Amino acid sequence: MTKIDPSVLTVDLVEKLLSVDTPTICNALEIVTGVRSNQGFTRGHFFAAHPDMSPILGFARTATLRTAEPYTDSDAAIKARRIAWYEHVEGKGIPTICVMQDIDDEPGLGAFWGEVHSNVLKGLGVRGVLTNGAMRDFGMLADGFQILAATVSPSHGFAQVMTTGQPVTIAGLEIHNDDLLHADRHGAVIIPPTALEGLPRAIDVIVEREKPLIAASQRPGFSVEDLKLAMSQADDIH
Repeated sequence: MTKIDPSVLTVDLVEKLLSVDTPTICNALEIVTGVRSNQGFTRGHFFAAHPDMSPILGFARTATLRTAEPYTDSDAAIKARRIAWYEHVEGKGIPTICVMQDIDDEPGLGAFWGEVHSNVLKGLGVRGVLTNGAMRDFGMLADGFQILAATVSPSHGFAQVMTTGQPVTIAGLEIHNDDLLHADRHGAVIIPPTALEGLPRAIDVIVEREKPLIAASQRPGFSVEDLKLAMSQADDIH
């Protein structure tokens, strides 16, 4: 699968992509690809560590996790996998997002994500986390570090990292290591390599198309006739 070269993420491009929410990115991708799709984005509800935080953008660093099964490996083996995972997610100048699938039969029994790991990963340069597992420690999570979790748990259970780097599935979305993700409290979407170049212009089109509709609806006496005119104006924007 073709991957995006991190060097193409210029300051201007990143600023443009982060200037809009994830739903707008989904809309813009429809313009770039020329088709609507029911694939490429997460489904369902997430708990957001910081609901009002700006979107995040980064390359996926995938891993799997268990919290429900009692430990069977040695402490040394569990620690070694944890260290290998830290090395895997560290961006070293490249924006990364940790994507962690809880592979237990009951995902989210224990919370791996809380005060400690939000601060540790933020310190390693990671932008945030997307997981089907749980988080905890509301009010103590690292500022500026987004966590989108499927559930909440007060305990960490038998938390242990199992593997790193393989494809994972979060909320119906299959994510490969190095996929470029845009995410906010709505969820996440994959930005395909072939769509990246056209996204800035598509974002502008989406924003400009919405303006006539919103402006017309906010004027006194708004009617269906006004709506039809605004829709016609929006359709003329390409």
